[in-house]
Amino acid sequence: MHIVIVNRWPRFDEDDVRWDNELTRYEEFIDHEAHRVSYIVDALGAEGVLADPAKIAHLVRIDDVNDVDALRAAVVEVSEKVGPVDQLIALSEFTLEIAARVREDLALPGPDTAEVAVYRDKVRMKEILAAAGVRVPRFAACTDIEDGLAFARSTGFPVILKPVDGAASIGVHRVDDEAALAGLLASVDLARYEIEEFVTGAIHHVDGFAGAGCEVGFQVASRYVNDCLSFGSGEPLGSVVLQQSALRDRVEEFTRECVRALGMSGTPFHLEIFVTPGDELVFLEIGGRVGGSEVPHLLNKLFGVNLFEVWLRSLSGEQPVIPPRTGDPSGGWLVVPKPADLPAVVRKATSVRDRVPAVWRELLPSVGQVLEPGGAYDALHAGRFILLHDDPDQVEADIHHIIKTFEFEVTSQ
Repeated sequence: MHIVIVNRWPRFDEDDVRWDNELTRYEEFIDHEAHRVSYIVDALGAEGVLADPAKIAHLVRIDDVNDVDALRAAVVEVSEKVGPVDQLIALSEFTLEIAARVREDLALPGPDTAEVAVYRDKVRMKEILAAAGVRVPRFAACTDIEDGLAFARSTGFPVILKPVDGAASIGVHRVDDEAALAGLLASVDLARYEIEEFVTGAIHHVDGFAGAGCEVGFQVASRYVNDCLSFGSGEPLGSVVLQQSALRDRVEEFTRECVRALGMSGTPFHLEIFVTPGDELVFLEIGGRVGGSEVPHLLNKLFGVNLFEVWLRSLSGEQPVIPPRTGDPSGGWLVVPKPADLPAVVRKATSVRDRVPAVWRELLPSVGQVLEPGGAYDALHAGRFILLHDDPDQVEADIHHIIKTFEFEVTSQ
């Protein structure tokens, strides 16, 4: 099989401090001798290719792997040098749809844009689930400004305005009145946006893997501390793994229902749902990829399941065995975001390990380091923490304690 991997993630294996992307070990999870393996990378992605160069069939470096024309040309080059492409692999949420377009353009096997839309297009996924009887927020595609305003009048404010294909809450707005909504609708590309009702509730996320028959062989439910939208406004974000309870049972069954209805197979997933004050479960959105931030690292530590490994082995034709869950562990994670006014020089970043024994991993910028704008949840932020403890209440208490007492100072550059 000729496998082409599209990579935009660096690795920090020799750093011994940053653990970002340490679980995406292509050289370990895909047999580079049994298969011909080629890579298409950008500048950062080149730092994530650690396979023996002698075992790489071909490598192409381009400026941006999310430039569909550049990626298509690179795939053509690889196929001319090595032979027809049997599998085009892209693990980043930002690249999933781009890769699907290239598959369609070049008649390659694998998920096309229609298949990817069920976990990339926020309108399409809710259309399918609503038709299957799953409770979703009331929603509408943004066809024009007047329709958007009419939708908000019918549901009441606040409403949520978001890109249909966004990630990491980028471009998502909570809108509290008609004047603000009219201004926003006039400022965005309406073809890329949807509007939906604001649902009050605690947001939970479920991370797992959907097998070939859309069965959910592994899933872990967690409750957010704060929410992703607030993170974009400078608030810390974390989550705590749920232990056995009637709620977790309901969340797991709701997850299976969503995955079946969407026909997701052979893919990891990151599902977000509301649990309302009335104890109703409401779908928020789903991604056909491994959860971001510290999620995969925590799950690998707690359950011995590396979702990247399961995904990559599955894509290369293996039938990975997911170990059965044993015990009922808990844990959590927290990201304290960078300040809004950047670039800035770090003056203080104080470790919390001495006062929070549950902290397993801690990533702090060093004093004197310059923090630059940009980056998602797994960028170098003010602080990133992974916590381990059998009591989820203690994990959440520790997270709140870190938020309250964390000492961090910068000065404008």
